[in-house]
Amino acid sequence: MAKKIFIAATGQNCGKTTTCIGLMHLAQKKYRRVGFIKPLGPKPSVYHRCTMDKDAALMAQVFDLEKDLRWMSPVVVYPETTRQVVDGEISPNDLHERIMRACAELEKKCDFIIIEGSGHAGVGSVMKTSNAHIARMLDAPVLMVTGGGLGNVVDKICMGLALFDREGVEVKAVLANKLIPDKRERTLDYLTRALADEQMMVVGGVDYQPVLANPTLRRVSKLLGLSVQGNRREMSRIITQVQIGAASTQRVTELICEPSLLIVTSSRDELLVTLANLYKIPEYRHLIVGLIIPGTAPVSTITQMILDRSNIPYMRSERHTTADLYRIVTEDVSKITAEDTQKLGLIRNLAEKYIDFDLLDGIF
Repeated sequence: MAKKIFIAATGQNCGKTTTCIGLMHLAQKKYRRVGFIKPLGPKPSVYHRCTMDKDAALMAQVFDLEKDLRWMSPVVVYPETTRQVVDGEISPNDLHERIMRACAELEKKCDFIIIEGSGHAGVGSVMKTSNAHIARMLDAPVLMVTGGGLGNVVDKICMGLALFDREGVEVKAVLANKLIPDKRERTLDYLTRALADEQMMVVGGVDYQPVLANPTLRRVSKLLGLSVQGNRREMSRIITQVQIGAASTQRVTELICEPSLLIVTSSRDELLVTLANLYKIPEYRHLIVGLIIPGTAPVSTITQMILDRSNIPYMRSERHTTADLYRIVTEDVSKITAEDTQKLGLIRNLAEKYIDFDLLDGIF
């Protein structure tokens, strides 16, 4: 009989997928056969000619689970799916059967199964297939992932608990994520006391890591629909700072103190040449992730030659303004992809440092 753990959340951007990646990494160190399933997938994608949820595809790629693809995402939700269920064109019972059959197949071959929910406890209710209902169907106790904090966090936990309780599902632990390092112990203490009347344990997750929400060069390329020229081997590098090259050349270079994406208009020949040359210097190369070059004016011939010879990664845009580019990149909340090797390595290290898998394994 496989051990099962249902990963729910109190809302978006709590670090649920990051937690699943960390738990998969730790579980594979202890169990020989670890499976993953996302029963209700609201983010359709195609992987190896198999239509499945984006998160399930991510886990398959990262943890080499291709042999289980047909069972990892039994119900994929499209924009029209909810209306089809309400109209009676799709039966909730059919959805339930697909989910239970997929989980049963994984149970035959796995020692430990991570079940990732689709957000808070009520997601899927319109299809009579909420997270709470799925956890009951699969007889899986719940680990509820939440962000750091106190009042708002406890309020959201209690709302989720009400739905799980109505379905007769046991929430065995709350994992508090994105904790402020110097407030970690204090926050966990307050959450433990605030939830003392509930029959569940409060455990610490990963400390707040803003770098995990920062985009990579690949993410920016997809976001803007622009191809990357130059060194494409560094597409997975994380951008810590987005800087507009509006000041003098000397001042812009002085401000580069962490891995940066620089937005420099096509008419700034001196600055473009300087950055291209700095990229060839080891002391600066790790600070310059790449360039975005907006502007309708063409880049001068000699400047273009220097850019190309330096191999600095850059994207050229004639349709975006500098302000548009800065807004689009900085407002984006980047999600983990299988190509984000730097982030995935960081998540594995953070899981080993912060998550007590033996404790969770014992609870569940």
